[in-house]
Parts: sequence; C-alpha cells; structure tokens
Amino acid sequence: MGRVLVADAIPESAVAKIKAAGLEVVVRNKDTDGPIEEQIKGFDCVVVRSATKITKEVIEAADNLKLVVRAGVGLDNVDKEAAKKKGVEVQNTPEAPTVSVAEMVFSLMFAMARNVTQADSSMKDERWEKKKLTGTELWNKTLGIIGFGRIGCEVAERAKAFGMNVCAYDVLDIGQICMEMGTEKTDLLDLIKKSDYITVHVPLVPQTKGMLGEKEFALMKKTAFLVNTARGGVVDEKALLKALNEGEIAGAALDVFEKEPPLEWELVKHPRLVATPHLASSTKEAQVRVGELTADKVIEGLK
Repeated sequence: MGRVLVADAIPESAVAKIKAAGLEVVVRNKDTDGPIEEQIKGFDCVVVRSATKITKEVIEAADNLKLVVRAGVGLDNVDKEAAKKKGVEVQNTPEAPTVSVAEMVFSLMFAMARNVTQADSSMKDERWEKKKLTGTELWNKTLGIIGFGRIGCEVAERAKAFGMNVCAYDVLDIGQICMEMGTEKTDLLDLIKKSDYITVHVPLVPQTKGMLGEKEFALMKKTAFLVNTARGGVVDEKALLKALNEGEIAGAALDVFEKEPPLEWELVKHPRLVATPHLASSTKEAQVRVGELTADKVIEGLK
C-alpha cells in the first residue's frame, strides 16, 4: 500500500477517492507537522498546490518518493530537475482550470473596456459618472494571444464569438491549429505592435521571465490593454508601472504577481490597473475537476 502526503488542501472528495483505492493518506498541517523536509520521509507521493515548494532539499530528504502531483497548472514550485535526477515523476492537472481561466480573461477585458471597477467604486461613493466612464467595444478589436496551448485556444474560441480578430504567438509550431481555428499566426513583435488587447498564457521559465518589459510596452498601441492570468514574473512589474504612468498603454489587468501577496502595492493601486488575487482558476467547477484529476493521477501513478 502506498503512502500519500497531501501537503496543500484538495477537495475532501479527492482525498476519499485516493483512500478508496487502498492508499494511505496523511493531510499535512503546516502549523504542527514541522518542516516538510522531515515529514516527507516514508511517503511514496506528495500532492501540492501552489503554496508548498518541493525544492531540491525536499526531494533529497525523501527516502521513498516516486511521484509529485501538482493539483493545478504551474510547476514553478517544483524542482523538476532535482526530481528527474532522483527518478521522481512529476505530474500536474493542466486540463482542470482551462475554461475558468479563459472566462476570467474576458471578465478582465470587459472590466477594462467598460470601466466596470471605476463605475462600481464611484456608485458606492454616491457619484454618478456616466459621461466620464464611456467605454469601448471588444467587437472588431484585435486580440493577441501569447502562448497558444489549451487556455490560449479556449480564449481564441471565445474571442471569435465576440467578433474579435485573433492573432497568436508560441515558441512551438502552431500553424496547423491556427489554420483550423481561423487564427492568424504571428511573431511576438508583430503581435505586440498590432493588438488592442494582449493576453498571456505561458509558463514561468527562464525564457519567459520578464518577456513583457520596457521594450515591449514601448511598441504597444497607446490604446492597448494587457491581461496576465499566467504567472507574475512573465510581466516586468516595474516596467508596467512606468508604462501606465507615462501613458504608453491604456491599461492592464493582473491576476498574478511576482510576489503573492505583493510586497509593493503601488502598481496594484494604479487607477488604470484592474487587480485580482490569483482568482483565474478559482471556480467551484474547476476545483472539483482539479480534485478528480489529482486523485486519478495519484492512483494511476502509484499502481
């Protein structure tokens, strides 16, 4: 019988499913269980979300670890190289939050296009600012999608329904999928220059860290909006603050930040920024799917 350490909270139904498969499950209590480097000993599998870091030290401290399952998409909290060297398999559940994230992109785009957050705040202050808050339409605007995987494709499908023109960039060959979806394949600089909205869907790796910085903001339209629901480090926050202050772009919406919660709040409080606390995958439906897929991958991986 395998032993599974659930280091970050997953739905009770997922824990029950893992137990029903004959596996022993221990749910970690961060306050009383001590360092994970010590607790990891004796476990065949560890389940994490984004909070717990499976570092090189944790992997080296493990004496029986075969599998790490990340309940969610990003793997930047798992040292994949250290895991590979020790023969530990790493799995995640990228399928689970796809629709939730794609829908959040449109929530943020509409919030910027129609000044929803400013309108709501002014109404709560008993101010009627109808003339001041004239918005813009998404129809006929160009949406640039950086990273054309599962989520990027879901966003493109919805953008088409809103009558947007869609272009996409990826380091992988996306020619076939772009042709099938009626999406224009572009290079990164062309996308940045011609898009009215840019949405980012890439993992945080050395090649993508700070990929949208001063140079890129200077090339964007002054009327353009940026949306980031991927990972905070992909956007250079200091460069974004400068671009907003200097009117290089019209606005931005961030669901993710370099530090979460942020250490500096100046960018978050900027009047042309819509900020949310990493909510893109936080829907009831996505959490159920995450739990189900996590349980399946634990059970399958330890067979």
